[in-house]
Amino acid sequence: MTEVLAVAVITVLAVIAPGADFAMVVRNSYLYGRRTGLLGAAGVAAGVLVHVTYTMLGVGLLIASSAFLFTVVKLTGAAYLVYIGVRTFRTRAEVTVDLEHRAGLTPLAALRTGFLTNVLNPKTTLFVVSTFAQVVGPGTPLLRQAGYGLFMSGAHLLWFAAVALFFSHDRMRALMLRGQRVLNKVIGTALAGLGVSLALAPTR
Repeated sequence: MTEVLAVAVITVLAVIAPGADFAMVVRNSYLYGRRTGLLGAAGVAAGVLVHVTYTMLGVGLLIASSAFLFTVVKLTGAAYLVYIGVRTFRTRAEVTVDLEHRAGLTPLAALRTGFLTNVLNPKTTLFVVSTFAQVVGPGTPLLRQAGYGLFMSGAHLLWFAAVALFFSHDRMRALMLRGQRVLNKVIGTALAGLGVSLALAPTR
């Protein structure tokens, strides 16, 4: 239950923190409509599965080969959570969304845009690796690890689908962006606190 709660909290906080995926889905939803935004959200979710797949393989090898190296990765991941928490808290600039170019997107292009935005984002790599390093231990069944990965992907899909629905309307877009600074401080504090607590927790 502790593992599940940790994955859920870290994932939700990381997903709703504004970043490249957020800006892409907002832009496409605002410019091209709801369907394009939803396809972008699906592409983001598919991209997360790529990160989860190679992370599961890598973390599994570390656990099997070296407890020391696994501990190093675990502590590095916790430090990264603290780092992004502090950075998020201190962020003053709002996410900017380019609304100038209005060339249409085909469904495949919308899906591809979401996928590539996520797959090529190093922050997503670090987020997935950090999360798995904190919650996966020698006794964690492979099926449960896969469940964590599916949850991460599903959380991205649900959140960015909601973003697409909201930002299809001008008024909702302005409202959400207005509250971005407060959201950054709340998310940053929570992520930093989680990073510290996970670093101090004993390695299984």
